[in-house]
Amino acid sequence: VDMTQDPPKEMKLPLKPACPEMEAFSVLLLLMVLVDKREKDKALQCSTMLVSWLKGFNRRTLDMFSARAYFYLSLAYERNNRLSELRPELLAAYRTACLRHDAMGQATLLNLLLRNYLAYNLYEQALKLVEKTAFPESRPNAQYARYLFYIGQIKAVKLEYSDSHSKLMQAIRKSPQSSGVALGFKLAATKLAIVVELLMGGIPDRATFMQQELKQQLRPYYALAQAVRNGDLNEFAKQTTTHEAVFKKDKTLTLINRLRYNVIKTGLRDINLSYNRISLQDIATKLGLESAEDAAGVVAKAIVDGVIDASIDYEQQFLKSKQKFDLYSSCEPQKALHKRIAFCLQMHNDTVKSMAYPDTGDAKDGETAEERREREKREMADMDDDDDDEMLV
Repeated sequence: VDMTQDPPKEMKLPLKPACPEMEAFSVLLLLMVLVDKREKDKALQCSTMLVSWLKGFNRRTLDMFSARAYFYLSLAYERNNRLSELRPELLAAYRTACLRHDAMGQATLLNLLLRNYLAYNLYEQALKLVEKTAFPESRPNAQYARYLFYIGQIKAVKLEYSDSHSKLMQAIRKSPQSSGVALGFKLAATKLAIVVELLMGGIPDRATFMQQELKQQLRPYYALAQAVRNGDLNEFAKQTTTHEAVFKKDKTLTLINRLRYNVIKTGLRDINLSYNRISLQDIATKLGLESAEDAAGVVAKAIVDGVIDASIDYEQQFLKSKQKFDLYSSCEPQKALHKRIAFCLQMHNDTVKSMAYPDTGDAKDGETAEERREREKREMADMDDDDDDEMLV
């Protein structure tokens, strides 16, 4: 061996490129950091490049990363006040996800489209989208909770308060129950559910406003519920004016303005119970209306709607209450029972859908459950005997 020669240099192997999933995961981590730091322009640029890069692949292992990329892309556009520009891109991506049977992508993109429409108050387009699409069965729980919240918001605007309240309560129940998790979502859903329940003529339970993590933010809605409960129109107008900025930010001001008639109805019920006969001018004074003519119109509408059982004497300008009747002789108990039964049946159906059943292929033909258990016991006993034989050998 010639010792004067230089030793051979170590062979350098070419670096193997990282798999696309690893690269997508790394970029998503960077994107999350930019979003948390409120770097709006950089987050928009990074998310746009990530989505464009992911479009070049057709791998099912990248579907999850693609859905998250579109989520952050929509968030970046929303923070830059350019959300309407992204709508065609989201529609095209949703069609692609449907063709590829990408359940995660369908759920995420459908929620992003609904959020896009509702951000610009396009409730008709959002309703048409819901009617012509189907939320995937194998959906993530968080995405389904968002979907229920958006449906509840659409139904509330369309005056379908019962359906809206049902969807909102389902969304709240399906949201994370741990304290400090998803507070923004739970707060938005709770606020909307309170307003919808007031529009239905009910009063939310006090425990709803006493939740430790939401108590401070729900104070304006608690004051509003108190005004509706007491039927005080002046107090209702005061609370609406005082917290108008909060209600506008929550996008509940339009629904709250509809509560004015509910406040009047509550006040009329109290008046109808307290007085057998009262002048229209006194009603206007108690309800905070401008004149006796306004009171006459409001009272007449309440009588037609069945809010109170009374009659108006227009000549002498007074309201005369009729004799009370037994509530249990009406259809109200039946309606309440039907509502509770429908809720229990819906819960039962959701529970059955969530249950996991054993594979039917594992069972023998015509084998009962008792026979299957006996067969499994024999198989376990045979396995134990085989293990003892091996130890003896």
